[in-house]
Amino acid sequence: MSASEQAVVGPAIEVVAKATRRRFTVEYKRKIVREADARRTPGAIGALLRREGVYSSHLTTWRAARERGELAGAPTKRGPVRRVADPRDKRITELERERTRWQKRAERAEALVALQKQVAALLGTPLTDEPSS
Repeated sequence: MSASEQAVVGPAIEVVAKATRRRFTVEYKRKIVREADARRTPGAIGALLRREGVYSSHLTTWRAARERGELAGAPTKRGPVRRVADPRDKRITELERERTRWQKRAERAEALVALQKQVAALLGTPLTDEPSS
C-alpha cells in the first residue's frame, strides 16, 4: 500500500492479543456523572455515553458510588479490612495453651500414681502417704 492510499484509508489497525480491562479514575467518573446529570434533553445522556465509550451500567454504578460517598474523596484500599489484634486475645491464647500443658502434666502424674498402685498391689507392699525420711 502506498503512502497516499494509507493516508486515505487510515492507519493500520493493530489487534492486541489479550484485551486489558479499562480503569477509570475517580476524577473521570465524577466528570461523567456531573455531565450526565446536567443533560436534560432526550438522548443527550446516550450521546454522552457513546462519545465517551462508556456503558449505561457504568453510569449507574458510578451514581450509586457517588451516593455512598466513594467518589468524594481519596480512593479506598481494596481487599479485606486489616484486623487490629486485641492484646486480650493474645493473653487468652497464652492462658489456654498453659492450661492445656498443665492438664496434660496432671494426667501423666495420675497415670503414674495408678501404675505405682498396680505395682504395689502385685508386689504386696503397702503404699504410704507419708514420704520416707
